[in-house]
Amino acid sequence: MAVVDPTVSARFRLSATVVLFAGLSVALVVLAVVSAGTGQLAIPPAEVLGSFLHRLGIDVGPMPAHPQGDAALWSIRFPRVTMAILVGAALSAAGALMQGVFGNPLAEPGVIGVSSGAAVAAACAMVFGFTALGTWTVPALAFVGGLITTIAVYLLSRSDGRTEVVTLVLTGIAVNAVTGALLALMMFLADTQAREEIVFWQLGSLNGTRWQYVGVVAPLAIVGIVGAFVLSRKLDLLALGDRAARHVGVDVERLRIGAITLVALLTAAAVAFCGIIAFVGLVVPHLMRMVVGPGHRLLLPASVLGGSVLLLAADLVARTAVPYAELPIGMLTSLLGGPMFFWLLRRTRRTAGGWA
Repeated sequence: MAVVDPTVSARFRLSATVVLFAGLSVALVVLAVVSAGTGQLAIPPAEVLGSFLHRLGIDVGPMPAHPQGDAALWSIRFPRVTMAILVGAALSAAGALMQGVFGNPLAEPGVIGVSSGAAVAAACAMVFGFTALGTWTVPALAFVGGLITTIAVYLLSRSDGRTEVVTLVLTGIAVNAVTGALLALMMFLADTQAREEIVFWQLGSLNGTRWQYVGVVAPLAIVGIVGAFVLSRKLDLLALGDRAARHVGVDVERLRIGAITLVALLTAAAVAFCGIIAFVGLVVPHLMRMVVGPGHRLLLPASVLGGSVLLLAADLVARTAVPYAELPIGMLTSLLGGPMFFWLLRRTRRTAGGWA
């Protein structure tokens, strides 16, 4: 059997990591420019860049030739592109955190009930006609619902001052079942219009994004992602096992509380305005791990970039695949993520030599 030189392997991993980050960065910029210029009012990439640079005070590049081009970019296209970047980054960072906390590459934010809790709260607003906060009512209730569900899962899974991973997973499954039943009840009570709104919200969409919405999601996503980076070293130690992590000074319980709180914050912020967008938090971190390895100091930034690229690409497809119509972006990510999840499941089982 041939012996692989560790130095060669390390150099190959480093080269692959550099290529990955460079490729994702270029893809993010290209997709952002193309996406901003694509729509019923087509704007060439040079004019998109020109408008952006002129707004920064740099007089380089042509401005949009169409009289409404610049206004369309800054009132509709750029907010949507920015939201796609933020939501993709938030969901992927949340997924990487979940997989680190659970020690399982198949874990994802939906396990702790954030999305299902947000869906129930949003459905209640639609069915009962809550309008206390105007257009902000549904997003605000969705955000609060996601956080409350996460807190409930955590409190129900605690025992003797500790939270076991298996107990947390099983509690999340039970709470997801209850929220699923509540969502079905809301669908039963809803009239035709409310039922359509609930279904559309569950499918996920970036349609109607405005700078005001971006202004709410951006600080929450940034705080969550920065918090994830702060925990990255401790997550690497947690991968050694709870006992080993405690031996080197890691407060495992506090780490889990902090990580789950960040997951709830990131996921609730992502779904509040855009609805449920599935599988991003599962697929992206797992694929990035295959290239950069399990170390979270590289895995987290790679996942953030990869999630942004994936959601930008999915949104571009959603807007252009069907003429004069827009596909739900959550449907597209599910169509991609479902087969990918099955492949990951088979690969994990084959690698582990079967299930215990």
